Amino acid sequence: MESREIPGLLLDTAPDAIVVSRRDGVITLANRRAHDMFGYPAGELVGRLVDDLVPEEARENHPEQCRAYLSGESGPMRRRPLRGRRRDGSVFPVEISLSAVTDGESETYVTSVLRDDTTQRQAAQERALLASIVQSSHDAIVTTDLDGVVTSWNPGAEMLYGHPASATIGTSIDVIIPPERRGDEEQVRLLVRLGGRVDRYRTIRLTAKGEMIAVSALISPLLDERGRMIGTTTITRDISDRERAEGRVQAVLDAAPDAVLGVAESGEVVLVNAEAERLFDHPRYDLLHMPLPLLLPDGLPPVSAVLRTGGDSTLLDTIRADADPDQPADQRWATRRALRRGGAELPVDIACSSLHTDSGVVIVVVVRDITERLAAEEERRRLREEADKQRLEARIQQTQRLESLGQLAGGIAHDFNNLLAVILNYASFIVEDAAGTPPAADAEQIARAARRGSDLTHQLLAFARREVIRPRPLNLNVVVTEVHQMLERSLGEHIALTVRTTAGLPSVMADPGQLEQVLVNLAVNARDAMPGGGRLTIDTAPVHVGAEYATRAPVRPGVYVRLRVSDTGTGMPQEVIDKAFEPFFTTKPSGHGTGLGLATVYGIITQAGGTVQIYSEPGIGTTFTILLPATDVEAQQAPPEESAAGLTGHGATVLVVEDEAALREVTCRILRRGGYTVLAAGNGEEALRLAAEHAIDVLLTDVIMPGMLGRDLATAIDRTWPGTKVLFMSGYAQPVLTTHGTLSAEVHLLEKPFTSAELMRALHEELQAKP
Repeated sequence: MESREIPGLLLDTAPDAIVVSRRDGVITLANRRAHDMFGYPAGELVGRLVDDLVPEEARENHPEQCRAYLSGESGPMRRRPLRGRRRDGSVFPVEISLSAVTDGESETYVTSVLRDDTTQRQAAQERALLASIVQSSHDAIVTTDLDGVVTSWNPGAEMLYGHPASATIGTSIDVIIPPERRGDEEQVRLLVRLGGRVDRYRTIRLTAKGEMIAVSALISPLLDERGRMIGTTTITRDISDRERAEGRVQAVLDAAPDAVLGVAESGEVVLVNAEAERLFDHPRYDLLHMPLPLLLPDGLPPVSAVLRTGGDSTLLDTIRADADPDQPADQRWATRRALRRGGAELPVDIACSSLHTDSGVVIVVVVRDITERLAAEEERRRLREEADKQRLEARIQQTQRLESLGQLAGGIAHDFNNLLAVILNYASFIVEDAAGTPPAADAEQIARAARRGSDLTHQLLAFARREVIRPRPLNLNVVVTEVHQMLERSLGEHIALTVRTTAGLPSVMADPGQLEQVLVNLAVNARDAMPGGGRLTIDTAPVHVGAEYATRAPVRPGVYVRLRVSDTGTGMPQEVIDKAFEPFFTTKPSGHGTGLGLATVYGIITQAGGTVQIYSEPGIGTTFTILLPATDVEAQQAPPEESAAGLTGHGATVLVVEDEAALREVTCRILRRGGYTVLAAGNGEEALRLAAEHAIDVLLTDVIMPGMLGRDLATAIDRTWPGTKVLFMSGYAQPVLTTHGTLSAEVHLLEKPFTSAELMRALHEELQAKP
């Protein structure tokens, strides 16, 4: 090959299109790639104008652009994006670089190097699409180099792990791997680097909050353009919710009170729960794949035969065939047995259902140990023969249970109400002293929360019949009307509420607040029994109970006021009615009821001397009938509370006796601010010493204190200073209540938690009371 031929060969084999043109735009040289790019046969471009390679809409400006370039006005052009025009008229993107040279005769030639940008644009689009997929993926996609340093971190990773990409890229991947898992993860990455296959696996990751989350991970090699491995790509998906769901299902299964077995058509056990382990006394791994006859020698009930699909005979059929064919079907399972480890037999009830799975039909067998039930039936038979004794024992047991609950409730209420009184009054100080400021608004929220806590303690005491009752003659119609307005707002539009009252109703002696609680509890129960809507009716009427009815109900003959609450809900079967008033008994789902509502209703009504009865039919509805004894005393309106504003002590001496230091301090502070002279003692002995040294106008004492109760202290001080006024304060006033739960006439009680206004009002009334 001649040396002069080499430049032409290099020109034709160049990967880019090369076009040389004169100043006038005539093409003098074009290589093979230029002809291919613009769709011209070999040699046809020479002699054509450069404008033929420019789209028509750009030709108008092309001469001016060429002049500016040749004159040096526009500067050099390197890889500038333009558009080219092929011979067939199609337009395509190109990148162009220009250079100009002048020969010895002053002729200027322009060399254009053009590169088709289509492939690069497609590649860029593909890369952009891939990046968009990665960025929009809900999975966490993280790439690392061979040393485990993070090189990319998509938004899915930010959302899952809580680390922003800006803080993670360039750091070790160990930031999201728990320390105890890092060795295992390094082994997985090493396996990938060695070319091994790693399927999706479950592992644990660490979030920015330090929380452990379960993820499904997939690791693959990260390759460069030459196919060399430069790192790894990890795709993870949060499976915590799925595992929690599976865990909840297993937990529900394990929490079932009955043993549950899943039996394959081969007769082997393939599913067990925790109760099955307890009932059969075998660990779970022993029960699985154990033949059913080793657990239930009598086989399954005949109904399980219709649960199967297909006509092939299986081991289950054989088990059923072993039953005595001469025994009647309705008696074949009268005696049922389950075998525990060691051969011990248990009487059981069996129920079956079918479960269709990918591996075939599984018979779900529920096995219930009826040992206790049989014993209970025997016990009920014996108790029926001793009905009178049983009723007496039941009343004693109920009294003991309520007494125990009352003591517990009292202890809780006493301590809790002390704390609430401190919180409530210190919050009130802030509200008064910083009125109109943000701290005052915050303190009001604290006071509101303390008042809600006080309401809870009162409910607890009401259930346990340890609540302070202040009965007065009242008209039940007034109570019903007031509650009616509240229920209309709270029951919901799907409940139609009707209230019918009878004029001229006799008065009853009761605490109006407790009767409101009764109505609300019954209305809420009725609402829950009508989830799809229905009708709730409340009516009142006077009734006369005769001797014949009194023998069937625990009431004396006489005049009563009847309160009925009826709904059109689901109703209750007799076995539920029998237990409806028992504490903590509920038919509502877990988390939707405490079982205290009707027990509280029963306690309030019976404490008021009345009775409550239930009539209900499933699918029709329920009616609660309450009878309260009528009284000849005319109903009274509640006296309006006297404002505490302007009530001062005028120097009167108050001996405050409270074993809770914080409550004692805040009480003294309130009284001093109110103009009283205050003496304070932490117990009865200290109070007696102060009383011996100072004359006091009124004793303000806690009811329950260590060493000496408030009543005993009041008696001792009365011996020293006869006629001393006494005001008790307590959140649990049982020691100063009568046997009926009401306050004695001579006992004045301030319930905890109290506000400063309530304290000042109570002391004012005590000092003004006649001896």
